[in-house]
Amino acid sequence: MSPAAVSGSQVVVEAPGAHRVEEHTPREPGPGEALVAVHAVGICGSDREVYQGNRPEGYVRYPLTPGHEWSGTVRAVGAGVPASLVGRKVVGEGFRNCQVCDRCHAGETTLCTDGYEETGFTQPGAMAATLTLPARLLHALPDDADLTAAALLEPAACIAAAALKGNAQPGERVAVVGTGTLGMFAVQFLRAISPGELLVVGTRNDREALSRSFGATDFRTRDQELPDDFDVVIETAGSASAARTAASLLRRGGRLVLTGIPAAGADGLDPTDLVVRQLEVHTVFGAPPDAWAHTVRVFAAGLLDPLPLVTHELPLTEFPHAIELVGAGDPKVGKVLLRP
Repeated sequence: MSPAAVSGSQVVVEAPGAHRVEEHTPREPGPGEALVAVHAVGICGSDREVYQGNRPEGYVRYPLTPGHEWSGTVRAVGAGVPASLVGRKVVGEGFRNCQVCDRCHAGETTLCTDGYEETGFTQPGAMAATLTLPARLLHALPDDADLTAAALLEPAACIAAAALKGNAQPGERVAVVGTGTLGMFAVQFLRAISPGELLVVGTRNDREALSRSFGATDFRTRDQELPDDFDVVIETAGSASAARTAASLLRRGGRLVLTGIPAAGADGLDPTDLVVRQLEVHTVFGAPPDAWAHTVRVFAAGLLDPLPLVTHELPLTEFPHAIELVGAGDPKVGKVLLRP
């Protein structure tokens, strides 16, 4: 199928609060690139920031086609890319890293020193019929993969990075703070290593059933009595208070992984507590290649089930409504997908 045969629309955010839906013209893949027909694209809080104009300077470039959580099928490839990739179901990394700096060579591509570039923020994203990007960023999926579920693998990869840094071992007692999409992914990744106990701590009792369906052995809200002897805790809620709750769950020498980004100036963890209890603290910003590979591997093995998290699927023309849903705070709204 030629790229021109993939017709459709795209969302363009001209400036904060101003967008249009227009006809999309696929861009032919150049050397080292692939053209992907987009199946579905997820919306997260950062997309809402783009639309509202709240994203920090240097981390967005208008006018812009958003969309960094996506799945699709390769339709064409450029020179130097294996032709066998055509027809494959894929997901893709968002960070357009340089591949030659010290951090990239160390595999820490989200820390690339050449400056920030990311699909859907400074480069054209997936809220369009097609997406053309460097083929090296693609991760191929099994032929029978559910592409609707796979559209959630980008946020899952960020949590896979946290799971890898936490390095939980079979039989260890592990916990997750936060019950949103990221928290539910953290439960699934930790469940896959056969923990001795898997506690979820949240603010809403209505997330208990879903947490247990994904493998939690215990569920508590933050106002209940909480233990203090866990080996590994992953925080996904994105608030300073959640970070402190997560640290309080740990035994001496325990391992804490923070993934949420609180508002600037938030009160942090107590350094005296960290030192006296000799806590091991890790943080995650985005997903490097090894976390993506881990995510795809776990997904292909049937150990990661994103579909129960999807509550809305809308056409691209419903972009403003989808953004509104994401920010409404309605507990019945889970993951919102757009379908080109």
